[in-house]
Amino acid sequence: MKRDCNLPKAMRLPSLFVIFLWALAAAPVGDAIWLNLPKTGTKCVSEEIHSNVVVLADYVVVSVEDGQTTPIAVKVTSPYGNNLHQRENVTYGRFAFTTEEAGIYVACFWLDSHSRGTGEVVVNIDWKTGIAAKDWESVARKEKLEGVELELKKLEGAVEAIHENLLYLKSREAEMRSMSETTNARVAWFSVMSLGICIVVSGLQVWYLKRFFQKKKLI
Repeated sequence: MKRDCNLPKAMRLPSLFVIFLWALAAAPVGDAIWLNLPKTGTKCVSEEIHSNVVVLADYVVVSVEDGQTTPIAVKVTSPYGNNLHQRENVTYGRFAFTTEEAGIYVACFWLDSHSRGTGEVVVNIDWKTGIAAKDWESVARKEKLEGVELELKKLEGAVEAIHENLLYLKSREAEMRSMSETTNARVAWFSVMSLGICIVVSGLQVWYLKRFFQKKKLI
């Protein structure tokens, strides 16, 4: 069946280009984070990431006091508490790793014990995950890609990232549904047991009162 389309040519985007834009919008991207570190205490950033995902982050102290940059300490931990990155007395650095388990990954920053600053310290963090953390320049040089070929390679990576995210969300939904069904079953059994106990206790009370009044010859 033939369809007549009256849209202007400028509005007729190729379907591949539309998919590419949607994939880039849905794919993981890098986030620039600014933290104000107080003189005492710790500031942390966290992100829930599924397994087998590349994480890359650069951090740098951007505030200067008395012509000197205040050093900080950094610690990055996995959902199970494993230490992935730890540095002290630094003003900049980078950590990179591939996640082994799904969960919340935490990066904490605080003023180093060697710091002599009197005010807050501002730290900039460039946090990237998934496709955003991939070095596309190296991929282009290695596979000799350029122009449209490179963009299609990025599109393929974005689609794979979206597919993996959908699978992760599906597994999480299945876990939550299983947990909900288990909880509902336990609540149902608890309700039945509570009702049974109430019936038994009520019967025992009636039996005891009946025997009591029979002994007192009141009935």
